[in-house]
Amino acid sequence: MNFDAIIVGGGLVGSSLAASLSRSGLSLALVESSPHSIEKTGWDSRIYAISPGSARFLEKCGGWDKMDKERINPVREMRIFGDDLHSELRFSSEDVGVSELAWILESGNLLHGLEKAIEHQENLKIFRPAQCTDMLWSDDGIELDLQDSKLKAKLIIGADGARSWLRQHAGFEANPRPYNQTGIVANFECEKPHRDTAWQWFRKDGVLAFLPLPENRISIVWSIWSEQAEKLVEDPEFAEKVMEASGGRLGQLKLITPPQGFPLRLMRVSSLVKPRVALIGDAAHNTHPLAGQGVNLGFRDARELSEVLLARGPRKDCGDYHLLRRFDRARREDILSMQSTTDMLQKLFNNELPGIPFVRNIGLRMVEGQPWLKNALIQHALA
Repeated sequence: MNFDAIIVGGGLVGSSLAASLSRSGLSLALVESSPHSIEKTGWDSRIYAISPGSARFLEKCGGWDKMDKERINPVREMRIFGDDLHSELRFSSEDVGVSELAWILESGNLLHGLEKAIEHQENLKIFRPAQCTDMLWSDDGIELDLQDSKLKAKLIIGADGARSWLRQHAGFEANPRPYNQTGIVANFECEKPHRDTAWQWFRKDGVLAFLPLPENRISIVWSIWSEQAEKLVEDPEFAEKVMEASGGRLGQLKLITPPQGFPLRLMRVSSLVKPRVALIGDAAHNTHPLAGQGVNLGFRDARELSEVLLARGPRKDCGDYHLLRRFDRARREDILSMQSTTDMLQKLFNNELPGIPFVRNIGLRMVEGQPWLKNALIQHALA
């Protein structure tokens, strides 16, 4: 079976690219190893903060309007605290003239919306569940072997996550560096109203974030040393530990999804592209979650690659290396900037060398006192 492009990975980023290319004129294949997602009645532990820029992209793709809107909550204010109990940095949507700084939603809800957007796409054939077994370059394309079929395309796009099969088999040089930290996620009902506010505490043992969900619920992400995390996820008093770490900001917390942990790492690739191959999303980069921007980086990858392919001209080979290099150059600065910033903050707030605690906390207060700098930071987060 011949296609113009094959997308390996049908998660959020891969599905958004497929949806974005629905009117491209390209013949597409989407290869995903897992079966169709199942709509959940309970709350999904995997929660994302979606920037307004990503929301506009998803709306254009057709996935945003197909989500359950009652399970989405806006962020209108962000409050960030240092570990000295005094330093605080606050961002408000009113200060920058927008209605919300971000949207908080469940991974499953968004994936369901994107699947609805692509299920009747005329130029797309979906192979699911399907396992990739081998790939072979030729002069005019790449052959991708699945367990029970062979596909050929001008371009193959890896959107198959942090442990990307495609990245490994296409020979991309990846440089992973573990943080020796675990991100613990869980959802709670709160005693006090969150008022559409996201909270973040930079603590000596890690970073704790509260993300507002509908009906006065929150999702947390607690990035903590892995040795401590192993004990914490099994602690029967986990809710009390979270409440204590947040200074009781939202009162008593009632656990509604069990805590789960995932290892954190920084991962860079030397290039996002090779001849006839491109990487997007977690297959292309991993960042520390303290800024909540990992999935937004992936959506910006999908948006940029889609724009490059749509602008290529009707006779241009979509796997042309010079065309793909245009995508690589366009994404390099944004990815490097986010990875460098989050990596620097992780080092700064997990460092007890003499003088470092003073520097990091006074840094928060200095940013709070510089409206132009706050505005520059928030404008980048809105993209």
